[in-house]
Amino acid sequence: MVSVTRAVFGDLPLGAGTVEKFQLQSDQLRVDIISWGCTITALEVKDRQGRASDLVLGFAELEGYLQKQPYFGAVVGRVANRIAKGTFTLDGKEYQLAINNGPNSLHGGVRGFDKVLWTPQVLSNGVEFSRVSPDGEEGYPGELKVWVTYTLDGGELVINYRAQASQTTPVNLTNHSYFNLAGQGSPNIYDHEVTIEADAFLPVDETLIPTGEVAPVQGTAFDLRKPVELGKHLQEFHMNGFDHNFCLKGSKEKRFCARVHHAGSGRVLEVYTTQPGVQFYTGNFLDGTRKGKRGAVYPKHSGFCLETQNWPDAVNQPHFPPVLLKPGEEYDHTTWFKFSVA
Repeated sequence: MVSVTRAVFGDLPLGAGTVEKFQLQSDQLRVDIISWGCTITALEVKDRQGRASDLVLGFAELEGYLQKQPYFGAVVGRVANRIAKGTFTLDGKEYQLAINNGPNSLHGGVRGFDKVLWTPQVLSNGVEFSRVSPDGEEGYPGELKVWVTYTLDGGELVINYRAQASQTTPVNLTNHSYFNLAGQGSPNIYDHEVTIEADAFLPVDETLIPTGEVAPVQGTAFDLRKPVELGKHLQEFHMNGFDHNFCLKGSKEKRFCARVHHAGSGRVLEVYTTQPGVQFYTGNFLDGTRKGKRGAVYPKHSGFCLETQNWPDAVNQPHFPPVLLKPGEEYDHTTWFKFSVA
């Protein structure tokens, strides 16, 4: 059984609307999601002793989410990840997007899907959020109708993304939750054991745009097909952290993507998806300046993201999986976050 309750989370400035919080609860999981950016603000899972902890980085109040912050828990779009130089060409027309990450466009622009109020609808086992992204929003062509649905099933949080376009446009949607399986506010994720089911990854240039090469992970620091302890692995390979797309087996079917195990608590997160890629990010840009929930600060490497998505800059790289949505088609992808104790 899943219970769904709704409450007011806060009011936007200048009478711009009320943000609501939806609490989804099963026997194994409790998840809070707000209508601002479809943002996951809390996710409680028990450890092997039966003690529940909140595993996602974020804020207790709406103000935290309205300040400049690193997309904690939010849905990002219209196009997640980076587009080189914020530009692409469609049917002979060049589109220029806002440059908001070095020389590139990141996560939909200055006011992406994470910085808007969505319309909620309560379901028996979750909540569906919808919005219409107007033609030209953040420089993207065509009107886009979008639906993001969060449902609970035992220890599994399921996120489904659907979209329909009035004209051809790139679309790439994901959730940007930062997890720490020891509990949010824990100093780092070095004791997490990570597995990613990918035979290839995308090398990037100094601005984090894929070079175009699809490189085998074999014999590199990116071979995570067998579990590695994160802290030791970063040390061994002298890495600052991960912020890379891992290439999953191409098919629209549900498939295993990644597993993270925290030995101390026994908590396990498994990720399954229909998407062709996952961006594994280890919070390299977190700097401890944001005051989070319960007075927590979030220093570098205090959380990780597994952003299931299409490959970065796919709109400019014809040999990457197709990222264009045409009128009459439907964008439809699902990701499953399955929590358990080992």
